[in-house]
Amino acid sequence: MKFKILLLSAFIFISCKKESTTDKTPVALKDTVVTIEENEIINDDFDTIVISAKHKTNKILCDLDGDGKNETVEIVRSTNNDKSGLRIIFGNGNRTDYFGMGHNILGQGFDEIDWAGVFEKASKGNIVWNNVNEDGEIMGDEEIKEEDKIKLPNDGIFIHADESCGGGIIYLNNGKYDWVQQE
Repeated sequence: MKFKILLLSAFIFISCKKESTTDKTPVALKDTVVTIEENEIINDDFDTIVISAKHKTNKILCDLDGDGKNETVEIVRSTNNDKSGLRIIFGNGNRTDYFGMGHNILGQGFDEIDWAGVFEKASKGNIVWNNVNEDGEIMGDEEIKEEDKIKLPNDGIFIHADESCGGGIIYLNNGKYDWVQQE
């Protein structure tokens, strides 16, 4: 009887494995946006990417390219430099893009998004505009010309600092990423 209990305990112990809650994906990073085609190796400078535990919301679904399939957008962190960024996994499974993690994000002067307290979908059809002028001053709605307003062609990614001004919307504009500054 003791042998059966011991054997059963050993079987249960061996068959139970601890599941990791941290997603780790090796990826090569070089430019602001790295597009990795299926089974393509970009270079030999590999990094390990994990889902950011620092951000309360670290995953959203949205249709950035308008194909009717949701992209998965996650706030991730590089284990090499501990900087955060975005991983965008396209719904068709053919493309994954990365922003940040030590690489300048769309020429905006920052290379990580730890400051982002708001991370949500900006819905297709929303009217948005840059509300900061060349001098860095916030412009009122009445100062924005009608031709400078953008109707989002598809969903976008809204990131914003929680308790201060600053953030924006990342969206695809004719196949290229673009940024709309919001405060």
